[in-house]
Amino acid sequence: MGKDVIIACDFDSKEKTLAFLDQFKGRKPYVKIGMELFYAAGPDIVREIKARGHRIFLDLKLHDIPNTVKKAMAVLSGLDVDMCNLHASGTVPMMRAALEGLTRPDGTRPLLIAVTQLTSTDQETMERDLLIREPIDRVVMHYAENAKQAGLDGVVCSPLEAEKVHSVCGKDFLTVTPGVRFADGDVGDQKRVMTPAEANRIGSDYIVVGRPITASPDPVAAYMRCVNDFTCDPE
Repeated sequence: MGKDVIIACDFDSKEKTLAFLDQFKGRKPYVKIGMELFYAAGPDIVREIKARGHRIFLDLKLHDIPNTVKKAMAVLSGLDVDMCNLHASGTVPMMRAALEGLTRPDGTRPLLIAVTQLTSTDQETMERDLLIREPIDRVVMHYAENAKQAGLDGVVCSPLEAEKVHSVCGKDFLTVTPGVRFADGDVGDQKRVMTPAEANRIGSDYIVVGRPITASPDPVAAYMRCVNDFTCDPE
């Protein structure tokens, strides 16, 4: 599976989202629809963006009891997205139930990935707020191994952890990495970050990029810069 840049369309309305995508004209970038947009515009925004020819990562990070997550995933499977996710901390039984709910009667399904630790979380906040005392790297690898055991396709992790996830879970186990910023850009609320070129070198399969593209004066140029940095042959 080839590398790709996923644009995080974290807008609060259908109108803003479609106006943003209109700037790309003939291009059809991979799009992430997160909670803000989904809660503002509902399932119809997924259908409309899909009808325009974009691939979609539906980033709702489900986390509940296994039966609830299974039923929710069965609903999401009908939206014909390409990728969706949940929290690995919901346990292996929850992830297995999600996979079962996501799989359609004909056996097809979107890719399913698990969030390990959010890129806004560092060792200090994980220990203070979550009372998890293990090193964050060890926690991420344990969650990744649980996701693989549950049959998932990969994980969301920091680009700092992608190379080790592949060494632990195999090259075919996908790493989807937010927390990507240009070297000359603002990191915002992200704490574990990397540039697109660095993410390329360490083996991320997909990078998720939001504000460096969506807040740019020229989003198309920023997107193309990301694509070029991320997909060129690493030196």
